[in-house]
Amino acid sequence: MNINVAALVVLVVLFLAVTVIGFQAARWRRADDMASLHEWGLGGKSFGTWTTWFLLGGDLYTAYTFIAVPAAMWATGAVSGFFAVPYTIVLYPVIFYFLGRMWSVAHRHGYVTTADIVQGRYGTRSLSLAVAVTGILATMPYIALQLVGIQAVLEVVGLGGSSLLARDLPLLIAFAVLAAYTYSSGLRAPAMIAFVKDILIYIVIIVAVVYLPAKLGGWGSIFDAAQTKMAAPSAANPAVPTGVFIPGAAQHWAYASLALGSALALFMYPHSVTATLSSKTRTTGRRNAAILPAYSLLLGLLALLGYVAIKAGTKPIGLDGKVNPQLVIPQLFEDQFPGWFAGVAFGAIAIGALVPAAIMSIAAANLFTRNIYKAYLKPDASDAQEAKVSKIVSLVTKVGALLFVLTLDKQNALNFQLLGGLWILQTLPAIVFGLFTRWFHRWALLAGWAVGMIYGTVVAYGGCTACTTRPFGNSLAKVPLLGDVGYIGLTALALNVVVAVVLSALLNAARVSNGTDITVQSDYFADLGDPKVESVVDAHRPIH
Repeated sequence: MNINVAALVVLVVLFLAVTVIGFQAARWRRADDMASLHEWGLGGKSFGTWTTWFLLGGDLYTAYTFIAVPAAMWATGAVSGFFAVPYTIVLYPVIFYFLGRMWSVAHRHGYVTTADIVQGRYGTRSLSLAVAVTGILATMPYIALQLVGIQAVLEVVGLGGSSLLARDLPLLIAFAVLAAYTYSSGLRAPAMIAFVKDILIYIVIIVAVVYLPAKLGGWGSIFDAAQTKMAAPSAANPAVPTGVFIPGAAQHWAYASLALGSALALFMYPHSVTATLSSKTRTTGRRNAAILPAYSLLLGLLALLGYVAIKAGTKPIGLDGKVNPQLVIPQLFEDQFPGWFAGVAFGAIAIGALVPAAIMSIAAANLFTRNIYKAYLKPDASDAQEAKVSKIVSLVTKVGALLFVLTLDKQNALNFQLLGGLWILQTLPAIVFGLFTRWFHRWALLAGWAVGMIYGTVVAYGGCTACTTRPFGNSLAKVPLLGDVGYIGLTALALNVVVAVVLSALLNAARVSNGTDITVQSDYFADLGDPKVESVVDAHRPIH
């Protein structure tokens, strides 16, 4: 085992630094009483524009993003990799449209999750439960992939081996530290660490995109090398090319549907909503929708590092002797930079896993606590009991993700994360449509959700296109009636919406009860300082 000592030392120092920050975060803007979801799970709803910007950046642009996007570019090219760039561009005008309304109604009524919002709008626990369970299921493999990102760094730096202790002990230590400071500090911990993570990522990528092209002969030669590789016959199937350099007409729908569907899905994830609701004013989220595209520029540069690795001849060989595309970026930095700077890059990726993993576990725990534990098991739970349960569940979700990574093939984690994106997209009609209108019927929304979930899961299981691993090996399949290959999740969403529209029209015409709406129009425009909106909502005000 060949350990890169310089890189390992820098990685350990950076990890220790953010560990200290994570535990100290409990004292940052500390309230008199941390025993509530509003304090532990939403940081007291006190984050301003810049804190929210770093938190959302750390939340949305995960370690897996920095590992997987350039890995996909290196392995198969633009359709599977570069679509992530336009989808983050499309995303921000979409969230600008509804984010303010979501913040306002949540703060007026003390909601912590999207399932709370659905419950308040439609007065139905079944639809709220569907949203909550979907959010938890979609988040679990996402947390696992953050740990996969840490594993990739540890493997390249030389920590690994055939024994359980050598292979998994570093990851177990990282997990234990993450669990400890999340339990102690709640959302404040990833909020503070996000500052360090994002600054490191910006430094590493800017240096890389300036230094590496100069070293390797310029961007022209890099693109030539990438085009040559993508046009070469695939090792798995010589009858087709390795990948796609520039998507042709046959790939347009796949590329566009992946971008649009992913954009619509991202802010349905519980961790995205948790970061948004932690902001202190309605306009904070909308300002962030305007300035977050700076990360899209960063992501575009990062994606191109996959092509840089092709030109550099990077060989991402794991400790098992097999080619692993997920190692290509860590390996590129180890091959092309001094050990100390490679350590900085490794630290940025590892810290980039800790921030979203913490937020995701908190978000999943909040969903369980509010919309399962309090809604079904203990309706009279106090704020302190809610906070305690949420802390415990956040630990359980991390343990589940860790067991997933340690006991199952990493490809399964990737496949289930792709499935999670498909699932979470099916909650969009219930969450977003309800922010603007009550025309959609609660039972129609539930039926649409069920149809989208069933169709998407069945097709993804056995009907995907170009699968190399089954089940759930790809997000693409032929779109019914259209005939072109497209994103399964977007097709499922279209069916979801059609069912919701048709059944809503029928149920409304039949005057079937649509539940009790406890919100009023002014709730969707409230801001801090308006009546009934406080930085921390009255503990005695019911949420259901």
